Amino acid sequence: MALPISVDRLLHGDVVESTRIELKGGFNPNPIMHSICAFANDIDNIGGGYVVVGVDEQDGRPVFPPRGIDGPAIDATLQQLHNLCHLIEPLYQPIVEPVQVQGAWIIVIWVPGGYGRPYKVPKDVQAKDKSNKRYYIRKFSSTVIASPDEEKELFYISSSIPFDDQPNLAACVEDLSRPLMREHLREVGSDLYAQSEGMDTVDIARDMQLVSGPPEGLRPRNVGILMFSERIESYFRYARIEVVDLPDPTGDGMTEQVFRGPIQHQLTSALSFIGGHVIQRRTFKHDNTPVAEVVANYPYAAVEELLSNAVYHRSYQIAEPITVRITPEAMEITSFPGLDRSITQERIDAFDLRCDRYRNRRVGDFLKELGLSEGRNTGFPKALAALDANGSARPTFRMDKNRGFLTVRLEVHPAFAPQLRALSQKEAEYRDRVAEALASGPLSLSELSRSLGYKAIPKRLTTALDRMVAEGQVARVATGGARSKLALVAKT
Repeated sequence: MALPISVDRLLHGDVVESTRIELKGGFNPNPIMHSICAFANDIDNIGGGYVVVGVDEQDGRPVFPPRGIDGPAIDATLQQLHNLCHLIEPLYQPIVEPVQVQGAWIIVIWVPGGYGRPYKVPKDVQAKDKSNKRYYIRKFSSTVIASPDEEKELFYISSSIPFDDQPNLAACVEDLSRPLMREHLREVGSDLYAQSEGMDTVDIARDMQLVSGPPEGLRPRNVGILMFSERIESYFRYARIEVVDLPDPTGDGMTEQVFRGPIQHQLTSALSFIGGHVIQRRTFKHDNTPVAEVVANYPYAAVEELLSNAVYHRSYQIAEPITVRITPEAMEITSFPGLDRSITQERIDAFDLRCDRYRNRRVGDFLKELGLSEGRNTGFPKALAALDANGSARPTFRMDKNRGFLTVRLEVHPAFAPQLRALSQKEAEYRDRVAEALASGPLSLSELSRSLGYKAIPKRLTTALDRMVAEGQVARVATGGARSKLALVAKT
């Protein structure tokens, strides 16, 4: 990878502060590796730095002409440097480029701040025992061992940057779309929209805080690529929404719609499709009241909140799409990974999904500005309220034991439920087992699953319960506030 700046301007201090440049006349492994580690730790978030080998220093300035490195020794030096970088824990590899300056060969090592930080390296990289590793940081123009308090700060800054706010080192600022950024500013009514008329892409991106890094190594943040780039899947594979309609379990008549592009466009397009092609409404008139009752197969407000949550909380590091699977019995929204482990199973059963940790805080902020997501953990309660008002069952959740995925299942409103076919003997026997487990009293879905000997909630159980609820054999009852449990319906 070539250096993003002019080496001549680098050495003369035109584009990079002198505190971010370490000049070395020769290849001395220990101080060079310590400085690489310090720049990678980037404790002040200034964009890392450069180590230049083959240039002497005097009073903080480079000495010209450079001392240089013998041509035949360059390959051996690069190989040695590559091997030494494997001593950095966790693994970190800087960008290294041999360059000729005033007739002499030098080696420029570009060390951007790393996102696996904090990093440590042996105090003596040439010693046989390399277990004596230290965290190094930069203080002004010097590389020093981090104090215990500075070590704590390194761990803090490494864990406090959500993924979407981190720079995407594989992308460049040109991947950001000026029209998309201005479109967003216009839609949210920002004063910056009028000002941006005469601004270039970089200036708009800076003001929207979509880029980070030093001027010579500016990179778009992940949120910028996700929301303001036309090339999103070049950097995040399968970052899309797939809506699959399965009117028949055999797959006959299946249709699939794939929504690509910036994630806010994916979301609005998918919701528009669901609202226009999936959501149905029926009106019922009752003899005892002049007011007609209107119900939907799925309340749109609930679908909107749940799909928005999937876009907001999914991991864009996992190459799997968000899928919306629609059958005559239910709609299932699947995203990766599952709910945060801080949300216990008891809280899931009680529909208490509040979480203080966010994977994509900036994505959430932008979606809230567009009115596509709710703040302060109010989105899921809003979905529950919409389901309750429609007379729909509350959602069920399915995850594997490692919480690698989350499927939120919405059952179709009973008024739209398909005619049930006759039960096979095996299905009837299985439903008898379910009824026997519920005979002792109401159970949550997870409690019922465990009582039947399952470690996770199987599809077979949710399918059986769908039919038992639709036929009036089982009902969902609220106990202890928002907690919903399954109970047998007494025969009359």
